[in-house]
Amino acid sequence: MTGDDVDFIEQGEGPTVILIHSSVAGARQWRSLMEALADRFRLIAVNLYGYGGTGPWPAHRDQTLLDQAKLLDGLLPPDGSPISIVGHSFGASVAMKAAVRFRHRLHRLVLLEPNPFYLLKAAGQAEAFDEILSLRTCIAERGGKGDWPSAAAVFADYWTGAGSWASMPADRKAKFAAALEANSHEWAAVMNEKEVSLADWAAALPARTTVVSAADSVLSIRAIVTLLREACPHWRFETLREGGHMAPLTRPELVNPLVEKALRQ
Repeated sequence: MTGDDVDFIEQGEGPTVILIHSSVAGARQWRSLMEALADRFRLIAVNLYGYGGTGPWPAHRDQTLLDQAKLLDGLLPPDGSPISIVGHSFGASVAMKAAVRFRHRLHRLVLLEPNPFYLLKAAGQAEAFDEILSLRTCIAERGGKGDWPSAAAVFADYWTGAGSWASMPADRKAKFAAALEANSHEWAAVMNEKEVSLADWAAALPARTTVVSAADSVLSIRAIVTLLREACPHWRFETLREGGHMAPLTRPELVNPLVEKALRQ
């Protein structure tokens, strides 16, 4: 896929910051952050495979983090100037891979609730890994039958709390279920990345990395953040008292100032 085939939203002027969205969200999840930072940064919010105008993932092969990271190739400033990258959830895992790919141009890396789930299995975090494996299996089974609304109900309640799906407006449910098909391909990227160990990430990612997480997030994410904190004590870690995994969307007033702080640090 070429840069011309990648859909993105652009706003502002200044140093370039590339924003990578979470599963089921799309580039528009960053509209609040873009409004807040547009007077200081040039912000590019990319749509990953299957979101916005970016084409769907080909179903005949497993997706990797590198596949998604390559979507950024055509979005970098042609003058060779430095970039910063911000990612949320699956987008944060893609951001980790992109940070290695563009390490000679990287200024700042900001990871919001990153989800490289394969690290849990490698570290023997059985409870956390089994929890997320159960969710993946559910999505695969129900999605395989074409029952995306049922799969979306389980997905939404896991990430945003029990009852989230039931309280969602009908039009939002329809969009959410439709976006879940793109997510079904993303699981392979965060479950099968066996070649890059936790130590490899610690060595390859920049010291100027900030991880933002919520104390009340789901077990799988809390366990990953703990692993990163132990392996990368030189990084900056910011913890929200509340807000859960989807705080970048639901509590931007808490998250956006931390992102700005990390970019300006």
